[in-house]
Amino acid sequence: MQKNQIMNLEDIKILIVDDEPDILEFVTFNLQNEKIQTRTAANGKIAVEVAKKFVPHLILMDIMMPEMDGIEACRAIRKIKELQQTLIVFLTARDEDFIQITSFDAGGDDFIAKPIKPKVLISKIKSLIRRFDKAEETKAEELVFENLVINKENVSVRLGDKNIVFPKKEFELIYLLATKPGKVFSREEIFAKIWGTDVIVGQRTIDVHVRKIREKMGVDVIQTIKGLGYKFEYMQ
Repeated sequence: MQKNQIMNLEDIKILIVDDEPDILEFVTFNLQNEKIQTRTAANGKIAVEVAKKFVPHLILMDIMMPEMDGIEACRAIRKIKELQQTLIVFLTARDEDFIQITSFDAGGDDFIAKPIKPKVLISKIKSLIRRFDKAEETKAEELVFENLVINKENVSVRLGDKNIVFPKKEFELIYLLATKPGKVFSREEIFAKIWGTDVIVGQRTIDVHVRKIREKMGVDVIQTIKGLGYKFEYMQ
């Protein structure tokens, strides 16, 4: 793949999850017009099963659904190894902070507001696809701190003999900070590099991700610098 080339849309696989048939039909129509491969599911429970077989690059998922809602489905999907790098974008008319925090906490990557506008939808998808291009362009990088190893190519973190699994955003956050130990990254810088300038997220989003990283690692490798931001420091 050439540098800065956007992955061809016809190579992209997207799973659309919503309990409203009209929305499934509308989104599917617009994506297929762009030659994107699609599958659909009417609730979170079906979505998990379809995702296992389809292995999509991206999942567009409603939050409020019967059987299993989008948050529960997102958590279930994040436990499946083959779907760790799948981007999950929630379709929602609700923009309360607690909804965003809960969604990111479950492993979500982004939001698209309802009612869905076709041009905004396609633009957002193209923006998200660039992440796959960047991942393919980047050579294998491994950050080693005594018994802590953070491997970008494998998206893996090993602490001693323990392998720790992180959702995409949590891994990107710890990797970003670990590339420059001791450097204080401002919230604005983190938002820009992890979520991008075109993504609007709640103010507590980083706090939630940092808390999750600390819980999973059992050691505090990310320090909060009050009024400034965050920095990575690891002492065995």
